[in-house]
Amino acid sequence: MSQHRPQNDIDEFFSTDRTRGRDEAVELSTGSYREHLYPLQDEVLAPYRGMSYEEFTADRYRAPFLRELLAGWRELYDEPFVGITTDGRIRDDVYRLSAAGTAASADPFAPGSAEAAMPAAAPAATALLDLLTDEQRAAVTYPLDAPEWRGWSNPEFVFFRTGLRLEDQSALIVEAVHEVLRASLSAPGYARVREAMELNGYLGELVELPTIMNPGSYWFAIFGDPAAGSPWGWQLFGHHVALNFVTVGGRDVIAPVFIGAEPALAADERPPLFDAREQWAIELAESLTPEQRERAVVFSSVLDPAMPAGRLHPADERHVAGAFRDNRVIPYEGISAAELSAAQRRLLERIIEDFLLLLRPEQRRATLAEAVAHLDETHLSWYGATDGSQPFYFRVHGPGILAELDHHAGVWLSNRLPARFHVHTTLRHPNGNDYGKAYLAQWRRAHPEG
Repeated sequence: MSQHRPQNDIDEFFSTDRTRGRDEAVELSTGSYREHLYPLQDEVLAPYRGMSYEEFTADRYRAPFLRELLAGWRELYDEPFVGITTDGRIRDDVYRLSAAGTAASADPFAPGSAEAAMPAAAPAATALLDLLTDEQRAAVTYPLDAPEWRGWSNPEFVFFRTGLRLEDQSALIVEAVHEVLRASLSAPGYARVREAMELNGYLGELVELPTIMNPGSYWFAIFGDPAAGSPWGWQLFGHHVALNFVTVGGRDVIAPVFIGAEPALAADERPPLFDAREQWAIELAESLTPEQRERAVVFSSVLDPAMPAGRLHPADERHVAGAFRDNRVIPYEGISAAELSAAQRRLLERIIEDFLLLLRPEQRRATLAEAVAHLDETHLSWYGATDGSQPFYFRVHGPGILAELDHHAGVWLSNRLPARFHVHTTLRHPNGNDYGKAYLAQWRRAHPEG
């Protein structure tokens, strides 16, 4: 049946239902996401059929809500980078580049050292650059400190155009970009990213809008010189995937990260993206004693009317660390890990490690150790029922990690309330190490000559 959007919507894609508190519980649908597919000729989909991503972007820019959103994003982008904090002040005791956990080089800061030069990623990036024309190479490369790092976003429409759009490139170039991703990420991390990109294509097929959503709906850029043996990185962003990778002085940073999917399938049609993480989170939440639950469960539902004004955003919903939120002040909430049992702390560490899955194993161990060093200060906050019977939101937030998982209302599907088949996740390194900036500052102090 047709699912026309009511007149009280914020705009044609964003409903006030996703920001309006409600006393009754938000129940999960017992059926498939397919119950929420619009008919292909519905007015929700039909006007966009055949549009390119640029034509769709131009159409969306006419929406007053979107223009207001982009104006706010631009203001945030123009702010000097500070980093996410709890009180506006950066802590300088969180990140130590010299504690990389690798001993192959006496000087982990040294350009060209075994730690500083990744054995596969840099050659893969250089091979990609060798395939490009002068014009393409100029479009894809940026200085390491270029402000374009912070221009990533995750919707289908385009805001910043940073680098090369994959769907506009030859198959040879696209495969070379994926070789950079494979060489930089862990094998399961690359598989997760590739599946999120493929799910974007799957969604495009479901709604018959493949020119707006497809596996190539992403921008790719290189920052710095991968052939120089000094710090460099790359960025990939587009609908439901945004990655920022930097390698410096033996340490890799992959943050900020945004990965989502609509639908994030747990059926046989596609591999699930976040099922294990959700199950571990539910196991942890269900293990809480009544006293612990009183502290951890901040709101009784994802649309709890007790939420303060402005807590729910029509696009971000409950997320606090999405696109353009590089400098947000986010106080801790929920229960600290110091109040958890040893078994609960192990579950929390498992969840943190899953958020860090994109890192290669040795890098993941080092980054996990950095987060666990401050585990007593790390907090778990939960919105919604803890037994998996409702949509939920949770956040893990400590001095060196901010990780979120949120269930969202539909955009291309018709569910007007959050559901577990539309998932958004974010990962940040608070206190100034998003984009590897804290490490880069340390590296430069050790090597002022560059």
